[in-house]
Amino acid sequence: MPLSPHNPRGVSINYAIVQTGGKQYRVSPGQRVSVEKLEAEEGEVIELDQVLMITNDDDIAVGTPTIEGAKVIAEVEKQGKDKKIVVFKYKSKVRYRRKRGHRQLITELLVREIVPA
Repeated sequence: MPLSPHNPRGVSINYAIVQTGGKQYRVSPGQRVSVEKLEAEEGEVIELDQVLMITNDDDIAVGTPTIEGAKVIAEVEKQGKDKKIVVFKYKSKVRYRRKRGHRQLITELLVREIVPA
């Protein structure tokens, strides 16, 4: 494989772009990723079937909008809450201040494998 500025060591790049919870994530096997809460128990194996793109070495498969039959197999590591986000509203000169906090429910996933179509 030729060396490129994006892949200086010539290592095969294997990743997928997957959509879940209205957001898109770049995942590769063995990676841990936190996504919006999914209805699954800890230790359960789930399949994410909305795969938008898969790359493997020099091959790139792009879906329209998704790749039929492709899926990402992941294991649920834990369910929990993300870090707190402080929402502060302020209007000058009228003494208007509101401080609220929010913690999003998340699911930690461990990506096991990427199955192409």
